[in-house]
Amino acid sequence: MAEQDGSEKRRRLSRPLVLAAAVTLVDREGLAALTMRRLAADLGVESMAIYRYTPGKEALLDGLVESFFAEVNDRLRTAADTARSSTAHAGPGPGAALPAWRAELRRIARAFAVVAHVHPEILPLVATRPLAVPVARRPGSVLELTEHILAVLGRAGFDDTAALRVYRAFVAWSLGSLLVDKRQVVDNPEEPDPMLRLGLHRLPAADYPRLRALVPRFADYDDERELLAGLDSLLNGLPEAPLDSFYGGSAG
Repeated sequence: MAEQDGSEKRRRLSRPLVLAAAVTLVDREGLAALTMRRLAADLGVESMAIYRYTPGKEALLDGLVESFFAEVNDRLRTAADTARSSTAHAGPGPGAALPAWRAELRRIARAFAVVAHVHPEILPLVATRPLAVPVARRPGSVLELTEHILAVLGRAGFDDTAALRVYRAFVAWSLGSLLVDKRQVVDNPEEPDPMLRLGLHRLPAADYPRLRALVPRFADYDDERELLAGLDSLLNGLPEAPLDSFYGGSAG
């Protein structure tokens, strides 16, 4: 019976199932817990059964990035209709209408932030793994989101040089803002006293007065609000799009 159950599980294995299990494991226990053997145990199969779907640990890490971007793309697709009606007037100042391309970039940034909050352990991989892989060999989900952003900028009338400038600024700010994670300032999550929870008693007041004063505020900031406010400031400093046109609304 046990042999039959194992055979059934092997038949049910697929790449999406393996990657989903890897994401769940990393969300629960962190990247350090992710090994081929541990993942196989979670799936109830022998380690060798996984190698059919991912050839090793490095490929598995790339698979986590693939899954992250796939989730962003899915969120953008499923929320597209709502976003078209609700973000057209989101922006700096009451009732201030944003150009459609900027509203779409804000929508992408929000979706990215939501997925980053759900999978914070994977976010550092999202920032680093693609750098080691040529563009043409990156996962389809990564290319899909990149193509969508560039298409939005192209439809807004940016020429190639300007579109790449806006794209780089958008990606750099979105990733950088989210990587400055408020969790990193917490020294002891179980400690109710703010000074002890943040470990500020370890910092001599005479040497680090500004850190001691500002770290409590850093721990409580609204990261999505800061992300969007910074994005608005960044885009305000870039050239305006020649056109204000945008159609579609889903990634890809």
